[in-house]
Amino acid sequence: MTTKIVKTEEEWLAELGPVQYKILREAGTERPWSGALLDEKREGIYTCGACGAELFKSGAKFDSGSGWPSFYESIDPEAVTLVVDKTLGMTRTEIRCATCDSHLGHLFDDAYQTPTGDRYCMNSLSLGFKEE
Repeated sequence: MTTKIVKTEEEWLAELGPVQYKILREAGTERPWSGALLDEKREGIYTCGACGAELFKSGAKFDSGSGWPSFYESIDPEAVTLVVDKTLGMTRTEIRCATCDSHLGHLFDDAYQTPTGDRYCMNSLSLGFKEE
């Protein structure tokens, strides 16, 4: 079971800064092709940019051509929470960190080239990276 991290929005803003706060706490999206982790090729673990929880292994990362870092599975099914997102006039599946409830990106089932068919489409600014 995941121990939840709970902070006030003021605490998150002070810790993250306005750009990361917009993405992680207000479900914003960074511009495609702009993220520092998009072309990351080293072996390691991708973590939550807000709390550091481990989310994805580098071996599950693939080039989806979408402009955002993409993974075909999380490190553990309990590492992320999936939430129905009906904003922008469509229904999507939002991905949140199970530890701190921060917005990470969206899940799509269009990755036919992967073992799962899933595309966890992440904002680089919602992630950290620990090299192994």
